[in-house]
Amino acid sequence: MKQYDIVIIGGGPAGLAAALEAKKSGAEDILILERDRELGGILNQCIHNGFGLHTFKEELTGPEYAARFIGQVEQERIEYLLNTMVMDISPEKVVTAMNREEGLFEIQARAVILAMGCRERSRGALNIPGYRPAGIFSAGTAQRLVNMEGFLPGREVVILGSGDIGLIMARRMTLEGAKVKVVAELLPYSGGLKRNIVQCLNDYGIPLKLSHTVVDIQGRDRVSGVTLAKVDENRKPIPGTEEFYSCDTLLLSCGLIPENELSRGMGVVMNPVTSGPVVNESLETNIPGVFACGNVLHVHDLVDFVSQEAASAGRHAAAYVAAEKRTQVGTEPGQQSGSSITIKPQGGVRYTVPSTIRPQRMEEEQILRFRVGDVYKNCYISMYLNGERLAHRKRPVMAPGEMEELKLKKEQLLDCPAGSELIVTIEEA
Repeated sequence: MKQYDIVIIGGGPAGLAAALEAKKSGAEDILILERDRELGGILNQCIHNGFGLHTFKEELTGPEYAARFIGQVEQERIEYLLNTMVMDISPEKVVTAMNREEGLFEIQARAVILAMGCRERSRGALNIPGYRPAGIFSAGTAQRLVNMEGFLPGREVVILGSGDIGLIMARRMTLEGAKVKVVAELLPYSGGLKRNIVQCLNDYGIPLKLSHTVVDIQGRDRVSGVTLAKVDENRKPIPGTEEFYSCDTLLLSCGLIPENELSRGMGVVMNPVTSGPVVNESLETNIPGVFACGNVLHVHDLVDFVSQEAASAGRHAAAYVAAEKRTQVGTEPGQQSGSSITIKPQGGVRYTVPSTIRPQRMEEEQILRFRVGDVYKNCYISMYLNGERLAHRKRPVMAPGEMEELKLKKEQLLDCPAGSELIVTIEEA
């Protein structure tokens, strides 16, 4: 059985950034396993610009952003296998994978970084009534068809869901000559970035109907139209508010689900809010030496933040491997965990990443990322440690579609007693 210091599952933006940072931090044998035919993940089909503003201080397309990381991976001679499907990971970090060249094989890893990304919520998960005609696509599938395969999914389009991919595809389909009739959103607010609403809908005169959903799909062989209806505060359609739109295509952009079947199979504890692993300040799961980053951990809005988070996971994985090697040769004791602080989201904060912090193990500055559950205006985001306020920052507006972050300093937490709680909450101004 081959042995590696670090095995990274997924060769998208998270996996690439994690591999590079792990290499810089001293890890030697690194292997990236990617199921697609090329590295880069979802970025390869995101041909619009807007990537890299934080990382490279310039606007890049998705393929350009990926190419910069792929070039660095090849320059560092980090090993990777394409067209390779990971079937299983054991709690002992034995990775079972398969491809056409080697068949089924096993790899023993000292540390594993989970970077599998996420998938789109399908029609089956949405309970939309009607037949199963042709012409219903997830927004990501339509994006791949247009941008990579050269096919136009349809001429008259209705989009359900105002996630970022749906908004971007409203613009893309318009530019390709299709007529986007409407974007409908079940919630009373958009799930996408404000800049995408402006640049992809407002600039092209595409209407956005909030608190609306699809209640029927017409057509047997091909979609011929959809019926929208307004929903009440319980998200139930209101009778008498139905509107019919003739169309030949329905695109679904109704949320992303982290790809965590492998994680659950190996016994990783999951967060029910994010559907991703519960991690500590090192982005380490409950299984020692197993780290998670990117959209498999929680869904991000900007790829720059994915790269930043993945770099942190790579750095901590390299430190874990180095400590394990030192322990094995008896030159130094293993890493001591120390006391742990539990982070509790309250008052509109849906979750936080990380969920726990060990002050002795954290870096000098720790980024705490979270999302809110509603639209809040002129409010404060506050942190309380054992009843004492650590931070109180005013925010003009916060929305579920945009990730928020706070910074924690190590010196603030070092002397905390065991069992301490850090509360993150929203307060009225």
